[in-house]
Amino acid sequence: MTARYAIYYAPARDSLLWRRAEDWLAQPDLAQHTVSARRYRFHATIKAPMSLALDYAELDAAMDAFADEHRAVTLDGLAPRLIEGFLALTTEPQPGALTALAADVVDAFEPFREPLSEAERARRLRAPLTPRQIELVDAYGYPYVLEQFQFHMTLTDRLPETMREAMRERAAAWFAEALAEPVQLDRLVVFAEPEPGAAFERLDPDYVLRGA
Repeated sequence: MTARYAIYYAPARDSLLWRRAEDWLAQPDLAQHTVSARRYRFHATIKAPMSLALDYAELDAAMDAFADEHRAVTLDGLAPRLIEGFLALTTEPQPGALTALAADVVDAFEPFREPLSEAERARRLRAPLTPRQIELVDAYGYPYVLEQFQFHMTLTDRLPETMREAMRERAAAWFAEALAEPVQLDRLVVFAEPEPGAAFERLDPDYVLRGA
């Protein structure tokens, strides 16, 4: 089976935010509400999972070069919010610099993406998409990029309506200390899915954004 690779933002492994998120997803009483969130791990999608058209060593070198040329972005107002029934850490408002950085990642690493198969394209199109989002699927393999990008770090799967607000309040308390100071999107990380349906694994190294 062919592995898939994704370019995500994830906090440093030794950061309080990463540790609190990992502990959040490991809570036994939340297991039925975090099945997908646990498989994908705590992250924000920047370049969606893809099969590689080039060697992984080339991706590694390109990631390092990209980090040299781009600077960190402050995640303004990062807090737990509900998006269509699931809970995620989102920014409010979303900084233009964040949208621009995500677009740069999508464009810069497009040469590494194998085109979608017909089955993969059909699967993407099962979601209710706008005509513009369908264009983006055909151009980039994913509908939520460029001006359609919304930064979010998923904490739950879709929740029953009756528990959504209580879960948001629980998450706000859980992450309060980790979000007390502004969070920086200061790195990109590659995650790998070894085979279809497997849990994603965070790979080393982190590519710390160090552009002037």
